[in-house]
Amino acid sequence: MTPRCYTAVEFPGGNMLAESHFYFHKAADVLGLPDKARTILLTPLRTVKVGIAIEGEDGELQSYEGYRVQHNSARGPMKGGLRFHPSMDEEHAAALANLMTWKAAVVDVPFGGAKGGINCDPHALSERDLFQITVRFVEQMKEVIGPTSDIPAPDVNTNAMVMGWIMHEYSKYAGFSPGVVTGKPLDLFGSEGREAATGRGVMDVLAEALAEQSKSFGDITVAVQGFGNVGSNAARLIAERGAKIVAVADHTGGVCAEAGLDIPALVAWVAEQGGVKGFSLGEAFDSSEIITWDADVLVPAALEDAIHKDNVADVKARIIVEGANGPTTPEASEILNDRGILIIPDILANAGGVTVSYFEWAQNIQQFRWDEERVNQELDKKMKLAYHSVKEVANEYEIDMRTAAFVLAIRRVVKAALSRVHLKTDLPF
Repeated sequence: MTPRCYTAVEFPGGNMLAESHFYFHKAADVLGLPDKARTILLTPLRTVKVGIAIEGEDGELQSYEGYRVQHNSARGPMKGGLRFHPSMDEEHAAALANLMTWKAAVVDVPFGGAKGGINCDPHALSERDLFQITVRFVEQMKEVIGPTSDIPAPDVNTNAMVMGWIMHEYSKYAGFSPGVVTGKPLDLFGSEGREAATGRGVMDVLAEALAEQSKSFGDITVAVQGFGNVGSNAARLIAERGAKIVAVADHTGGVCAEAGLDIPALVAWVAEQGGVKGFSLGEAFDSSEIITWDADVLVPAALEDAIHKDNVADVKARIIVEGANGPTTPEASEILNDRGILIIPDILANAGGVTVSYFEWAQNIQQFRWDEERVNQELDKKMKLAYHSVKEVANEYEIDMRTAAFVLAIRRVVKAALSRVHLKTDLPF
């Protein structure tokens, strides 16, 4: 068996690409995957870097770099978000792109993985400048994206409006192409249910975990880190099922209530004020305390590496549902596994977004719209099936859920890749 390339202690956090490779190699060890196969699976299909220059609204020249890393297309067109953030770079895009490959495979949607973005700060730009930057990005990426090749979606600091701009600009060159991006406005052929999809997926997998433990939502208390799209929708849907959301924290602060927070009121407050700070129907606390809150379930839905070696010993939750990408460092993940804490990993727990993106893409290809009830029903089925598929692999190999999710994904990607070409191979699965 090929030896593991990294140990968890070597990568305690701060390098998402190395962390994703650590999880990959841990699963590859379970499968006995040869070195050459590992290299093929970890090497991106294509990496594109472009320069973007515009004349700003103030008349000054602005210049940025845009990235698109296309990781793997064995199972279908590549899929992944566009992130507009000053820290965006090729390595970050590469890490997120390979995670998208495994995420799509875990929930068994016919996509490969990609990711990209621009190293700009939308908060410091006028809407006109942001539009010009987006248009320039599409101009230079139009040959490598498309409905049957690579389909971007919203990510950090991008939204339905930006996706609408991308669709419009791409359609200038390729003709009417709503399927080039997902997460679009409903008026531009977006999907019902897309906005809440990732949060709904978090709720779905938690429901399955509770059922296995003969518990219901009414039996649990929940702490949520992050109250953006994922955290707020997860909190709302979990609360609607009867759970008490006892603590919520974001970049502005934290708010708690032992009897459970009024989540609809908190959603309305955050929409108006931009954060949970100042919410009067609860007590304030330091947001750094949320990870170690005394609750049955923790939903980290904000930052990467939120659970790390310095706070993992104080984690009190018995179930962690990873709404964010990479919220737990490898070292912390190993410690939590040793303590018997159930981690429902990001590539499963937050896959509701890519799943409904697939539904949106399918609707665009067919030019036939689904109603929200159908979208939600199909998402619930996909997420529940994925949870149990991962659980079966975990039981089969006697491994944790994260490693099992990677094992399941790797098996699916490898089998698809080998079915496409004539290669002599002797894989052990």
